[in-house]
Amino acid sequence: MIPAETVMTPADRDAANDAADPSRGGAIPRLDFNPPEERIPGFEIIDLATLHERRRRRRTRPGAVHRVDFHTLTLITEGSGEHAIDFVTHPCRPGTLLWIRPGQVQSFVRPGTAGGTHLLFTPAFPPHSSSADRLVNEWYGPGCWQLGAGPEYAVLSTLLGQLRAEYGRPEPTISAEILQLLLATVLLQVDRLPHPDGGGDPHAGGEVYARFRAELERSYATTRRAADYAHRLGYTVKTLTRACVSATGQPVKHVIDGRVALEAQRLLAHTDEPVATIARRLGFPEPTNFGKFFTRHTGSTPGTFRQTHHGQQ
Repeated sequence: MIPAETVMTPADRDAANDAADPSRGGAIPRLDFNPPEERIPGFEIIDLATLHERRRRRRTRPGAVHRVDFHTLTLITEGSGEHAIDFVTHPCRPGTLLWIRPGQVQSFVRPGTAGGTHLLFTPAFPPHSSSADRLVNEWYGPGCWQLGAGPEYAVLSTLLGQLRAEYGRPEPTISAEILQLLLATVLLQVDRLPHPDGGGDPHAGGEVYARFRAELERSYATTRRAADYAHRLGYTVKTLTRACVSATGQPVKHVIDGRVALEAQRLLAHTDEPVATIARRLGFPEPTNFGKFFTRHTGSTPGTFRQTHHGQQ
C-alpha cells in the first residue's frame, strides 16, 4: 500500500489550515488524541460514562458533530441511546459495537442511558507485524454491528475486559506490548463479523482496492478521473473497476464520485462555508458544475440538502 504520509489528505489540509488560522472558521471540529492522562502513548480504554463526563466538562453541546484523528471502538453493555456516523443514526443497546475511523463525522445524537467500554487508539498503536495493521489503515468499512447477547459479544467483552485489566495495572508494570497484541486480537475478531447490512466486502478487492482507496483518500479533491488513479497506481482502469466491483458492487467511477459526494454532504451539513467555497475545495472551479454533480449523486440540490441537514447531528 502506498504510504499515507507521502501526501497530505484534504482533511489534513483543513486541520492544518484551521490550526494556522483560528479565525478561519467553518471547518468541522477535529479532535486529536489527547487523553487527560496518557498512561500508554496512543492508547486508552475507559467507561463510556467517563467519556460523557469529559464532554460535559468541556461544555460540548449535546449532538455536536466532530471528527477524530484516531480510532474508537465502543461496546454497549447496558442502557440505550443513539449515535450518528456520517448521516446514519444507529440505535445503541446492549450488544451494539461501534467503530469510528479517522476522518469520519460522528455525534452522540442521544447518549441516553447507554453505558459500556470505550476504546481509543491511534493508527500507529497496533503491532505492524499483524494483519490488524492493515485494518486500521483502511478508512472504509462498517461502523456498527448489533451483536445482541451472542457468542461474538461474549468474545469481544472478554477481550475488552483483558485490555482493561492490563491498562489498569500500576503504571510501571503496564505492558504496551500486551495491550498491542490484545488490541490486534480484538480487531481481528471484529474483522470476522458479518457485514452488518449485507453489503460488499472491502477485502474482496484485495491489494488493488486497498491501494486505490488509499490514493482516493489523498486525491479525491483534486481529481475524479478513474484514468488518473489507474496511472498513479500502475493499473488499468479495467483492473480498478474489477477490484471496486468485487469490494463494493460498483465500478470505480461510482466509488470516486461517492467519496466526493460524501465530503460535500459533510461540509454542507456541518459547516457554514458558502457553496462556492465548498465547490472549489472539492475541485469544482464552477459552482454550477458542483451543483449538477451533487444533485445527480444525492437527488438533492446543495441548497436543499443544507436546509434539511444543517445543524443536525
